[in-house]
Amino acid sequence: MTTIPTKPTVNGKDPDRPPRPNARPRRHIGLIVAGSLATGLIAALLLVAAPFIRPEESAVTGAALLGFALGWAMLAVLSIRFTDQPQRWAAIPATFMGLGGLLLVVFGSSVHGVLNWVWPPALLALVIWMAIQIHRHLRSRSGRWLLYPVIGLLAVASISGGYETVAEAVDASAHPMEGQLINVGGHNLHLSCTGSGSPTVVLEPGAGEMSADLGWIAPAVARDTRVCVYDRAGRGWSQPASAPQDGRQIATDLHALLHRGNVAGPYVLAGHSFGGLYVQSFAALYPDEVVGMVLIDSTAPRPRPSSAATDAGDSYNVMGRVSALASSFARFGLGRLYGQFDWGSLPPASRDEARASVAKAGQLGSTIDEYVEANSSMEQAATLVSFADKPLVVLTAGNGSTADWPAKQDAMATLSTNSAHRVIAGATHAALLTDEKYAAKTTQAILDVVTSVRSSAPLVR
Repeated sequence: MTTIPTKPTVNGKDPDRPPRPNARPRRHIGLIVAGSLATGLIAALLLVAAPFIRPEESAVTGAALLGFALGWAMLAVLSIRFTDQPQRWAAIPATFMGLGGLLLVVFGSSVHGVLNWVWPPALLALVIWMAIQIHRHLRSRSGRWLLYPVIGLLAVASISGGYETVAEAVDASAHPMEGQLINVGGHNLHLSCTGSGSPTVVLEPGAGEMSADLGWIAPAVARDTRVCVYDRAGRGWSQPASAPQDGRQIATDLHALLHRGNVAGPYVLAGHSFGGLYVQSFAALYPDEVVGMVLIDSTAPRPRPSSAATDAGDSYNVMGRVSALASSFARFGLGRLYGQFDWGSLPPASRDEARASVAKAGQLGSTIDEYVEANSSMEQAATLVSFADKPLVVLTAGNGSTADWPAKQDAMATLSTNSAHRVIAGATHAALLTDEKYAAKTTQAILDVVTSVRSSAPLVR
């Protein structure tokens, strides 16, 4: 019998055989962290821009959260599969953000009120836990340098978001709504009327403004006649609207608001800045109900060029998504920070109401929407080609105007044969409402129109 010699083995392995390569190659964890974070950011941007996501704050915020959730999920999966530093903890923020995003996308604003109270403390607790997990399970210095700033940003977001939620609740208690909320077709608008007498004065604030900006003027006018102030959609106490808020839509909503609020005409309309466009559209749509008008440093109408294309209809709404994203940032108190540096010249109660309103998410979004619709609003206001012999006062700020502004103000004064154009020396555009001295000039112009309506006498120039 022939014996075949065999090689000795060590622990059952052939010492001369090269080791088998690992079936799971090790990747650099820092690259996986960077790739996962970048993927989450890109996915968030793509989902926000996706046509199937509604251009509303809740849906856009939810879409962004779903994108970020994908990034955290990738970190968990790829680190387990390809590295010797598995980051299983990343599945928790992925679940947290994914669930929140799904609720916002599916249920929209109906869950926002609840989530506003839940997510800040939940996120802060999650951030602390994530920091501990990173310290325990991530040895890569580059990976930590990438993740810790993200953790810090999330911590700031949770603290500022919680502060804003509490601050808005305090504001609601400190500034109870005066007047009433009235449904004008899909959303409620705030209306407040004071004083008595006829005609009724209706005040229309400018772009980004609300009823509180009229804190000097409304009480002064109310001593002589009935005066109404209101908040356009998304401002003050009014709810956001789903339809584009151009001049015609704003005028239509205001008309419905007055009639459903039992505010009978005739009306004297006073509009500041963009508000001047809206009162001109109102006068063009409902000429029999408007007996006088005051244009307070009003934006000038602009007729549609004869070669202009028709509206695009249901085209992709880019600016609607930008507006929705901007509204989301207000949830972190950015609007409140901005508001502390303005409205200081209003009466204290009105100042505090204006600052509380600008802090809300809807205020910033509705202001952006208003500027998006500016061209349409200017074209629609231009349909008022004559105000006949009804009293009309055009007020122009003496300071801060562009070179062509006075000529445009002169042109608006020609709408009526019973008009007066008054330049208020020293006043700026905003001061005609917010500064007590110049607001008195605006009040006087409104009362001059009221007197002219009552007496059927020409305006005092």
